[in-house]
Amino acid sequence: MSENSFDFIVIGGGSGGYAAARTAHSAGLRVAVIDGASELGGLCILRGCMPSKTLIESANRQLHIRHAAEFGLKATSHGVDIRAIRDRKRTLIADFAGYRQGQLEDGRFALHRGHARFIDAHTLEVSPRDGSPTYQLTAKSFCIATGSEVFVPDVPGLAETGFWTSDDVLDTDSLPKSIAVLGGGAIGLEMAHYLEAMGCAVTLIQRNAQLLTGLDRECSDVIAKAYSERGMKVHLGTHLNSIVAIKDKKLIEFTVSGHTQAVQVDQVLLAMGRQPATHGLDLTAARVSQHKTKVVVNDRMQTSQPHIFAAGDVCSPLDVVHIAIQQGEIAARNAARLIRDETADETIDYRLTLFGVFSHPQVAVVGATTEKLRAQGIPFLEASYPFNDHGKSMVMGEMAGFVKMLANKETGEILGACVVGPEATELIHEIVIAMNFRSTVQQFMAIPHYHPTLSEIWTYPAEEIADQMAE
Repeated sequence: MSENSFDFIVIGGGSGGYAAARTAHSAGLRVAVIDGASELGGLCILRGCMPSKTLIESANRQLHIRHAAEFGLKATSHGVDIRAIRDRKRTLIADFAGYRQGQLEDGRFALHRGHARFIDAHTLEVSPRDGSPTYQLTAKSFCIATGSEVFVPDVPGLAETGFWTSDDVLDTDSLPKSIAVLGGGAIGLEMAHYLEAMGCAVTLIQRNAQLLTGLDRECSDVIAKAYSERGMKVHLGTHLNSIVAIKDKKLIEFTVSGHTQAVQVDQVLLAMGRQPATHGLDLTAARVSQHKTKVVVNDRMQTSQPHIFAAGDVCSPLDVVHIAIQQGEIAARNAARLIRDETADETIDYRLTLFGVFSHPQVAVVGATTEKLRAQGIPFLEASYPFNDHGKSMVMGEMAGFVKMLANKETGEILGACVVGPEATELIHEIVIAMNFRSTVQQFMAIPHYHPTLSEIWTYPAEEIADQMAE
Protein backbone atom coordinates (compact mmCIF):
# COMPACT_ATOMS: atom_id res chain seq x y z
CA MET A 1 0.00 0.00 0.00
CA SER A 2 1.47 3.37 -1.05
CA GLU A 3 1.78 6.31 1.32
CA ASN A 4 -1.23 7.95 -0.36
CA SER A 5 -3.42 4.87 -0.15
CA PHE A 6 -5.40 3.90 2.95
CA ASP A 7 -7.93 1.46 4.30
CA PHE A 8 -10.14 4.19 5.75
CA ILE A 9 -10.19 7.95 5.19
CA VAL A 10 -12.22 10.22 7.44
CA ILE A 11 -13.23 13.63 6.10
CA GLY A 12 -13.65 15.90 9.13
CA GLY A 13 -11.89 15.81 12.49
CA GLY A 14 -14.77 16.72 14.82
CA SER A 15 -16.38 14.44 17.39
CA GLY A 16 -17.92 12.02 14.89
CA GLY A 17 -14.87 11.97 12.65
CA TYR A 18 -12.40 11.44 15.47
CA ALA A 19 -14.56 8.63 16.90
CA ALA A 20 -14.54 6.94 13.48
CA ALA A 21 -10.77 7.37 13.09
CA ARG A 22 -9.76 6.01 16.50
CA THR A 23 -12.20 3.10 16.17
CA ALA A 24 -10.84 2.20 12.73
CA HIS A 25 -7.27 2.39 14.01
CA SER A 26 -8.17 0.09 16.90
CA ALA A 27 -9.61 -2.34 14.33
CA GLY A 28 -6.21 -2.47 12.62
CA LEU A 29 -6.96 -0.23 9.65
CA ARG A 30 -4.55 2.24 8.08
CA VAL A 31 -6.33 5.55 8.63
CA ALA A 32 -6.09 9.10 7.33
CA VAL A 33 -8.01 12.14 8.59
CA ILE A 34 -8.59 15.20 6.40
CA ASP A 35 -9.59 18.42 8.14
CA GLY A 36 -9.63 21.82 6.45
CA ALA A 37 -10.82 23.96 9.37
CA SER A 38 -8.64 26.82 10.61
CA GLU A 39 -8.50 25.11 14.03
CA LEU A 40 -8.64 21.44 14.89
CA GLY A 41 -11.31 20.30 17.32
CA GLY A 42 -14.67 20.33 15.58
CA LEU A 43 -17.87 22.28 16.15
CA CYS A 44 -18.74 20.99 19.63
CA ILE A 45 -15.41 21.94 21.16
CA LEU A 46 -14.71 25.15 19.27
CA ARG A 47 -18.08 26.81 18.59
CA GLY A 48 -20.84 24.62 20.00
CA CYS A 49 -21.50 22.60 23.12
CA MET A 50 -18.53 23.53 25.28
CA PRO A 51 -18.17 27.30 24.69
CA SER A 52 -21.93 27.90 24.85
CA LYS A 53 -22.26 26.03 28.15
CA THR A 54 -19.33 28.01 29.55
CA LEU A 55 -21.18 31.27 28.89
CA ILE A 56 -24.45 29.81 30.16
CA GLU A 57 -22.81 29.02 33.50
CA SER A 58 -22.20 32.76 33.90
CA ALA A 59 -25.84 33.41 33.01
CA ASN A 60 -27.06 30.88 35.58
CA ARG A 61 -25.06 32.54 38.33
CA GLN A 62 -26.41 35.94 37.34
CA LEU A 63 -29.95 34.59 37.79
CA HIS A 64 -29.00 33.26 41.24
CA ILE A 65 -27.89 36.74 42.23
CA ARG A 66 -31.07 38.22 40.77
CA HIS A 67 -33.21 35.99 43.03
CA ALA A 68 -31.00 36.16 46.13
CA ALA A 69 -33.60 38.05 48.18
CA GLU A 70 -35.99 35.07 47.96
CA PHE A 71 -33.46 33.13 50.05
CA GLY A 72 -32.91 35.88 52.61
CA LEU A 73 -29.65 37.00 51.06
CA LYS A 74 -28.63 40.59 50.41
CA ALA A 75 -26.81 40.40 47.09
CA THR A 76 -26.99 42.47 43.96
CA SER A 77 -25.14 42.27 40.68
CA HIS A 78 -22.82 45.17 39.97
CA GLY A 79 -22.84 44.43 36.27
CA VAL A 80 -21.13 41.94 34.01
CA ASP A 81 -17.67 41.77 32.48
CA ILE A 82 -18.24 40.27 29.04
CA ARG A 83 -14.52 40.34 28.25
CA ALA A 84 -13.75 38.30 31.39
CA ILE A 85 -16.50 35.81 30.51
CA ARG A 86 -15.12 35.55 26.98
CA ASP A 87 -11.55 35.09 28.23
CA ARG A 88 -12.58 32.31 30.62
CA LYS A 89 -14.28 30.59 27.71
CA ARG A 90 -11.19 30.96 25.53
CA THR A 91 -8.96 29.45 28.23
CA LEU A 92 -11.21 26.44 28.70
CA ILE A 93 -11.75 25.86 24.98
CA ALA A 94 -8.03 26.17 24.22
CA ASP A 95 -7.46 23.33 26.69
CA PHE A 96 -10.23 21.15 25.21
CA ALA A 97 -9.14 21.87 21.63
CA GLY A 98 -5.49 21.29 22.46
CA TYR A 99 -6.33 17.87 23.82
CA ARG A 100 -8.25 16.93 20.65
CA GLN A 101 -5.44 18.29 18.46
CA GLY A 102 -3.00 16.10 20.37
CA GLN A 103 -5.21 13.08 19.77
CA LEU A 104 -5.32 13.78 16.03
CA GLU A 105 -1.57 14.35 15.82
CA ASP A 106 -0.34 11.48 18.02
CA GLY A 107 0.70 9.32 15.08
CA ARG A 108 -2.19 6.91 14.89
CA PHE A 109 -3.52 8.59 11.75
CA ALA A 110 -2.09 10.39 8.76
CA LEU A 111 -3.46 13.91 9.31
CA HIS A 112 -3.98 16.04 6.21
CA ARG A 113 -4.78 19.73 6.75
CA GLY A 114 -6.85 20.67 3.74
CA HIS A 115 -10.16 20.44 1.92
CA ALA A 116 -11.21 17.24 0.19
CA ARG A 117 -13.40 16.54 -2.81
CA PHE A 118 -14.24 13.26 -4.48
CA ILE A 119 -12.75 12.52 -7.88
CA ASP A 120 -14.50 9.16 -7.93
CA ALA A 121 -15.84 6.69 -5.39
CA HIS A 122 -12.34 5.67 -4.23
CA THR A 123 -10.29 8.84 -4.84
CA LEU A 124 -10.08 12.22 -3.14
CA GLU A 125 -8.36 15.40 -4.22
CA VAL A 126 -6.95 17.37 -1.29
CA SER A 127 -6.39 21.13 -1.45
CA PRO A 128 -3.97 22.00 1.38
CA ARG A 129 -4.76 24.93 3.65
CA ASP A 130 -1.28 26.36 3.11
CA GLY A 131 -1.91 26.83 -0.62
CA SER A 132 0.53 24.16 -1.76
CA PRO A 133 -0.36 22.01 -4.80
CA THR A 134 -3.29 19.64 -4.66
CA TYR A 135 -2.73 15.90 -4.43
CA GLN A 136 -4.78 12.73 -4.44
CA LEU A 137 -5.50 10.07 -1.81
CA THR A 138 -7.20 6.73 -2.35
CA ALA A 139 -8.91 4.40 0.09
CA LYS A 140 -10.90 1.21 0.34
CA SER A 141 -13.51 2.99 2.49
CA PHE A 142 -14.43 6.46 3.70
CA CYS A 143 -16.41 8.26 6.39
CA ILE A 144 -17.90 11.68 5.63
CA ALA A 145 -18.01 13.64 8.90
CA THR A 146 -17.86 17.26 7.81
CA GLY A 147 -20.48 18.49 10.27
CA SER A 148 -22.83 21.39 9.70
CA GLU A 149 -22.90 25.13 9.08
CA VAL A 150 -25.30 27.97 9.84
CA PHE A 151 -28.43 28.02 7.69
CA VAL A 152 -29.06 31.49 6.24
CA PRO A 153 -32.68 31.93 5.07
CA ASP A 154 -33.68 34.11 2.16
CA VAL A 155 -35.11 37.04 4.13
CA PRO A 156 -35.16 40.41 2.29
CA GLY A 157 -32.49 42.67 3.78
CA LEU A 158 -30.92 40.07 6.09
CA ALA A 159 -27.64 39.75 4.20
CA GLU A 160 -27.45 43.49 3.47
CA THR A 161 -27.96 44.64 7.07
CA GLY A 162 -25.75 41.93 8.52
CA PHE A 163 -26.32 39.64 11.46
CA TRP A 164 -24.65 37.72 14.25
CA THR A 165 -24.53 33.95 14.59
CA SER A 166 -23.84 32.05 17.78
CA ASP A 167 -20.13 32.19 16.81
CA ASP A 168 -20.20 35.96 17.29
CA VAL A 169 -21.96 35.77 20.66
CA LEU A 170 -19.48 33.19 21.90
CA ASP A 171 -16.41 35.30 21.17
CA THR A 172 -17.47 38.92 21.57
CA ASP A 173 -16.13 41.15 24.35
CA SER A 174 -19.18 43.45 24.30
CA LEU A 175 -22.90 43.03 23.78
CA PRO A 176 -25.59 45.21 22.20
CA LYS A 177 -28.26 46.79 24.37
CA SER A 178 -31.02 45.09 22.39
CA ILE A 179 -31.08 42.06 20.14
CA ALA A 180 -33.62 40.06 18.14
CA VAL A 181 -33.09 36.29 18.18
CA LEU A 182 -34.42 34.74 14.98
CA GLY A 183 -35.31 31.14 15.81
CA GLY A 184 -36.75 29.19 18.72
CA GLY A 185 -34.68 26.02 18.66
CA ALA A 186 -31.97 24.93 21.07
CA ILE A 187 -29.37 27.48 19.92
CA GLY A 188 -31.85 30.36 19.92
CA LEU A 189 -33.17 29.56 23.41
CA GLU A 190 -29.73 29.04 24.92
CA MET A 191 -28.37 32.26 23.45
CA ALA A 192 -31.50 34.19 24.50
CA HIS A 193 -31.02 32.91 28.07
CA TYR A 194 -27.40 34.09 28.12
CA LEU A 195 -28.04 37.44 26.47
CA GLU A 196 -30.96 38.38 28.72
CA ALA A 197 -29.00 37.43 31.83
CA MET A 198 -26.15 39.67 30.65
CA GLY A 199 -28.52 42.64 30.41
CA CYS A 200 -29.63 42.63 26.77
CA ALA A 201 -33.22 43.40 25.87
CA VAL A 202 -34.19 40.26 23.96
CA THR A 203 -36.92 39.79 21.37
CA LEU A 204 -37.39 36.17 20.26
CA ILE A 205 -39.02 35.64 16.86
CA GLN A 206 -39.97 32.05 15.95
CA ARG A 207 -41.49 30.83 12.68
CA ASN A 208 -43.27 27.83 14.18
CA ALA A 209 -46.33 28.15 16.41
CA GLN A 210 -44.24 26.76 19.26
CA LEU A 211 -40.67 26.82 20.52
CA LEU A 212 -38.55 23.69 20.07
CA THR A 213 -40.34 22.32 17.03
CA GLY A 214 -40.89 18.57 17.30
CA LEU A 215 -41.21 18.46 21.08
CA ASP A 216 -44.49 18.36 22.96
CA ARG A 217 -46.29 21.71 22.91
CA GLU A 218 -46.43 21.77 26.70
CA CYS A 219 -42.61 21.95 26.79
CA SER A 220 -42.73 25.05 24.59
CA ASP A 221 -45.43 26.63 26.74
CA VAL A 222 -43.30 26.41 29.90
CA ILE A 223 -40.27 28.00 28.24
CA ALA A 224 -42.31 30.73 26.53
CA LYS A 225 -43.95 31.66 29.85
CA ALA A 226 -40.63 31.63 31.73
CA TYR A 227 -38.90 33.79 29.13
CA SER A 228 -41.80 36.25 29.01
CA GLU A 229 -41.72 36.57 32.80
CA ARG A 230 -38.02 37.43 32.56
CA GLY A 231 -38.94 40.34 30.30
CA MET A 232 -38.21 38.83 26.91
CA LYS A 233 -40.68 39.43 24.11
CA VAL A 234 -41.64 36.10 22.55
CA HIS A 235 -43.37 36.02 19.15
CA LEU A 236 -44.54 32.65 17.80
CA GLY A 237 -46.02 31.66 14.43
CA THR A 238 -44.32 34.48 12.57
CA HIS A 239 -43.32 35.18 9.00
CA LEU A 240 -40.28 37.40 8.48
CA ASN A 241 -41.02 40.09 5.90
CA SER A 242 -37.91 42.25 5.83
CA ILE A 243 -34.96 43.67 7.74
CA VAL A 244 -33.69 47.19 7.02
CA ALA A 245 -30.99 49.37 8.52
CA ILE A 246 -32.08 52.66 10.08
CA LYS A 247 -28.97 54.59 11.08
CA ASP A 248 -27.26 52.30 13.62
CA LYS A 249 -30.41 50.23 14.28
CA LYS A 250 -32.10 47.33 12.50
CA LEU A 251 -35.83 47.30 11.84
CA ILE A 252 -37.39 43.84 11.60
CA GLU A 253 -40.85 43.57 10.10
CA PHE A 254 -42.78 40.33 10.56
CA THR A 255 -46.33 39.02 10.35
CA VAL A 256 -48.22 37.22 13.12
CA SER A 257 -51.76 35.93 12.48
CA GLY A 258 -52.13 38.24 9.52
CA HIS A 259 -51.02 41.33 11.44
CA THR A 260 -47.77 43.12 10.63
CA GLN A 261 -45.48 44.01 13.52
CA ALA A 262 -42.07 45.64 13.71
CA VAL A 263 -39.26 45.73 16.24
CA GLN A 264 -36.17 47.93 16.23
CA VAL A 265 -32.98 46.50 17.74
CA ASP A 266 -29.24 47.07 17.82
CA GLN A 267 -28.37 43.61 16.52
CA VAL A 268 -29.88 40.47 14.99
CA LEU A 269 -28.87 36.96 16.03
CA LEU A 270 -29.58 34.36 13.35
CA ALA A 271 -30.44 31.03 14.99
CA MET A 272 -32.75 29.36 12.47
CA GLY A 273 -30.94 26.06 12.34
CA ARG A 274 -27.95 24.49 10.65
CA GLN A 275 -27.42 22.54 7.43
CA PRO A 276 -24.94 19.80 6.47
CA ALA A 277 -21.53 21.11 5.41
CA THR A 278 -21.18 19.24 2.11
CA HIS A 279 -20.27 22.16 -0.16
CA GLY A 280 -17.16 21.36 -2.16
CA LEU A 281 -17.16 17.61 -1.48
CA ASP A 282 -18.52 16.87 -4.98
CA LEU A 283 -20.58 13.96 -3.71
CA THR A 284 -22.05 13.43 -7.16
CA ALA A 285 -18.63 12.34 -8.42
CA ALA A 286 -18.71 9.54 -5.87
CA ARG A 287 -22.41 8.88 -6.55
CA VAL A 288 -23.34 9.55 -2.94
CA SER A 289 -27.05 10.39 -2.63
CA GLN A 290 -28.51 13.24 -0.63
CA HIS A 291 -32.04 14.05 0.48
CA LYS A 292 -32.37 17.81 0.37
CA THR A 293 -29.10 18.68 2.15
CA LYS A 294 -28.58 15.55 4.26
CA VAL A 295 -26.38 12.66 3.15
CA VAL A 296 -28.62 9.60 2.94
CA VAL A 297 -27.46 6.66 5.10
CA ASN A 298 -28.91 3.33 6.18
CA ASP A 299 -28.89 2.00 9.74
CA ARG A 300 -25.34 0.73 9.17
CA MET A 301 -24.20 4.30 8.42
CA GLN A 302 -23.60 3.40 4.76
CA THR A 303 -24.37 5.89 2.02
CA SER A 304 -25.62 4.90 -1.43
CA GLN A 305 -22.04 3.70 -1.95
CA PRO A 306 -21.64 0.77 0.51
CA HIS A 307 -17.95 1.51 1.17
CA ILE A 308 -18.59 5.22 1.87
CA PHE A 309 -20.03 5.87 5.30
CA ALA A 310 -21.18 9.06 7.05
CA ALA A 311 -21.50 10.21 10.65
CA GLY A 312 -22.63 13.29 12.58
CA ASP A 313 -24.56 16.37 11.52
CA VAL A 314 -23.97 15.68 7.84
CA CYS A 315 -26.39 12.73 7.96
CA SER A 316 -27.93 12.46 11.42
CA PRO A 317 -31.64 12.74 12.26
CA LEU A 318 -30.57 14.75 15.31
CA ASP A 319 -27.49 16.95 15.42
CA VAL A 320 -26.02 16.08 18.82
CA VAL A 321 -22.53 14.94 19.78
CA HIS A 322 -23.19 11.63 21.50
CA ILE A 323 -25.09 10.35 18.46
CA ALA A 324 -22.30 11.54 16.12
CA ILE A 325 -19.78 9.58 18.18
CA GLN A 326 -21.92 6.44 18.12
CA GLN A 327 -22.43 6.79 14.37
CA GLY A 328 -18.70 7.24 13.78
CA GLU A 329 -17.83 4.15 15.78
CA ILE A 330 -20.40 2.01 13.96
CA ALA A 331 -19.24 3.32 10.59
CA ALA A 332 -15.63 2.40 11.35
CA ARG A 333 -16.42 -1.09 12.61
CA ASN A 334 -18.62 -1.79 9.58
CA ALA A 335 -15.89 -0.49 7.25
CA ALA A 336 -13.43 -2.89 8.88
CA ARG A 337 -15.86 -5.74 8.29
CA LEU A 338 -16.19 -4.85 4.61
CA ILE A 339 -12.43 -4.75 4.19
CA ARG A 340 -12.21 -8.23 5.76
CA ASP A 341 -14.87 -9.43 3.28
CA GLU A 342 -17.39 -9.79 6.08
CA THR A 343 -20.94 -8.43 6.32
CA ALA A 344 -21.27 -4.86 7.59
CA ASP A 345 -24.10 -5.81 9.91
CA GLU A 346 -23.81 -3.53 12.95
CA THR A 347 -26.80 -1.20 13.09
CA ILE A 348 -27.55 1.94 15.06
CA ASP A 349 -30.50 2.00 17.43
CA TYR A 350 -32.21 5.35 17.95
CA ARG A 351 -34.52 3.97 20.66
CA LEU A 352 -32.59 5.94 23.29
CA THR A 353 -32.38 9.16 21.29
CA LEU A 354 -31.55 11.87 23.81
CA PHE A 355 -31.87 15.64 23.42
CA GLY A 356 -31.26 18.49 25.85
CA VAL A 357 -31.50 22.28 25.87
CA PHE A 358 -29.59 24.38 28.42
CA SER A 359 -32.20 27.11 28.58
CA HIS A 360 -33.66 28.27 31.91
CA PRO A 361 -35.58 26.21 32.75
CA GLN A 362 -33.81 23.39 30.97
CA VAL A 363 -35.49 20.89 28.64
CA ALA A 364 -34.58 17.25 28.03
CA VAL A 365 -36.27 14.35 26.26
CA VAL A 366 -35.48 10.70 25.58
CA GLY A 367 -37.15 8.04 23.46
CA ALA A 368 -40.57 8.23 21.89
CA THR A 369 -43.01 11.14 21.99
CA THR A 370 -46.78 10.89 22.24
CA GLU A 371 -47.02 11.91 18.57
CA LYS A 372 -44.64 9.16 17.47
CA LEU A 373 -46.38 6.47 19.53
CA ARG A 374 -49.79 7.43 18.12
CA ALA A 375 -48.41 7.39 14.58
CA GLN A 376 -46.97 3.91 15.13
CA GLY A 377 -50.18 2.64 16.69
CA ILE A 378 -48.45 1.61 19.92
CA PRO A 379 -50.82 1.55 22.91
CA PHE A 380 -49.39 3.68 25.71
CA LEU A 381 -50.15 5.42 28.96
CA GLU A 382 -48.71 8.73 30.08
CA ALA A 383 -48.49 10.65 33.32
CA SER A 384 -46.85 13.87 34.41
CA TYR A 385 -46.00 15.65 37.64
CA PRO A 386 -45.24 19.36 38.18
CA PHE A 387 -42.18 20.80 39.89
CA ASN A 388 -44.35 23.32 41.76
CA ASP A 389 -45.69 20.45 43.89
CA HIS A 390 -42.34 18.75 44.50
CA GLY A 391 -40.53 19.34 47.77
CA LYS A 392 -36.93 19.70 46.59
CA SER A 393 -37.74 22.00 43.67
CA MET A 394 -39.90 24.15 45.96
CA VAL A 395 -36.97 24.45 48.40
CA MET A 396 -34.73 25.43 45.47
CA GLY A 397 -37.19 28.03 44.22
CA GLU A 398 -37.18 26.30 40.82
CA MET A 399 -40.83 25.44 40.31
CA ALA A 400 -41.43 26.00 36.59
CA GLY A 401 -41.97 22.86 34.56
CA PHE A 402 -42.83 19.20 34.91
CA VAL A 403 -41.76 15.63 34.19
CA LYS A 404 -43.69 13.28 31.92
CA MET A 405 -43.30 9.56 31.40
CA LEU A 406 -44.67 7.34 28.62
CA ALA A 407 -45.04 3.57 28.99
CA ASN A 408 -46.42 0.67 27.00
CA LYS A 409 -50.04 0.18 28.05
CA GLU A 410 -49.77 -3.62 27.95
CA THR A 411 -46.29 -4.33 29.33
CA GLY A 412 -45.48 -1.22 31.37
CA GLU A 413 -42.11 -0.78 29.65
CA ILE A 414 -40.95 2.85 29.74
CA LEU A 415 -40.93 4.14 26.16
CA GLY A 416 -40.01 7.79 26.60
CA ALA A 417 -39.91 10.78 28.90
CA CYS A 418 -39.50 14.52 28.92
CA VAL A 419 -38.60 17.02 31.61
CA VAL A 420 -38.76 20.79 31.68
CA GLY A 421 -37.33 22.27 34.83
CA PRO A 422 -34.28 22.44 37.12
CA GLU A 423 -31.32 20.29 36.04
CA ALA A 424 -33.42 18.65 33.32
CA THR A 425 -30.36 17.66 31.30
CA GLU A 426 -29.08 15.72 34.32
CA LEU A 427 -32.42 14.29 35.46
CA ILE A 428 -33.18 12.73 32.07
CA HIS A 429 -30.31 10.25 32.46
CA GLU A 430 -32.19 8.33 35.13
CA ILE A 431 -34.80 7.46 32.51
CA VAL A 432 -32.13 6.77 29.88
CA ILE A 433 -30.60 4.13 32.15
CA ALA A 434 -34.00 2.65 32.97
CA MET A 435 -34.90 2.46 29.27
CA ASN A 436 -31.52 0.95 28.41
CA PHE A 437 -32.43 -2.02 30.63
CA ARG A 438 -36.04 -1.94 29.35
CA SER A 439 -37.39 -1.21 32.81
CA THR A 440 -41.13 -1.24 33.42
CA VAL A 441 -42.84 1.38 35.54
CA GLN A 442 -43.38 -1.28 38.20
CA GLN A 443 -39.66 -2.06 38.33
CA PHE A 444 -38.79 1.63 38.32
CA MET A 445 -41.01 2.24 41.36
CA ALA A 446 -39.09 -0.40 43.29
CA ILE A 447 -35.79 1.49 42.89
CA PRO A 448 -34.93 3.53 46.05
CA HIS A 449 -34.83 7.30 45.61
CA TYR A 450 -33.21 9.46 48.26
CA HIS A 451 -35.37 12.17 49.84
CA PRO A 452 -35.41 15.07 49.28
CA THR A 453 -33.97 15.06 45.77
CA LEU A 454 -35.06 16.25 42.38
CA SER A 455 -34.71 12.71 41.04
CA GLU A 456 -37.52 11.28 43.14
CA ILE A 457 -40.04 13.29 41.11
CA TRP A 458 -39.88 10.53 38.49
CA THR A 459 -41.52 8.06 40.87
CA TYR A 460 -44.81 9.96 40.75
CA PRO A 461 -45.64 9.52 37.05
CA ALA A 462 -44.33 5.93 37.24
CA GLU A 463 -46.71 5.20 40.13
CA GLU A 464 -49.64 6.83 38.33
CA ILE A 465 -49.09 4.73 35.21
CA ALA A 466 -48.73 1.56 37.29
CA ASP A 467 -52.01 2.37 39.02
CA GLN A 468 -53.71 2.90 35.64
CA MET A 469 -52.49 -0.50 34.49
CA ALA A 470 -53.80 -2.17 37.66
CA GLU A 471 -57.31 -0.78 37.20
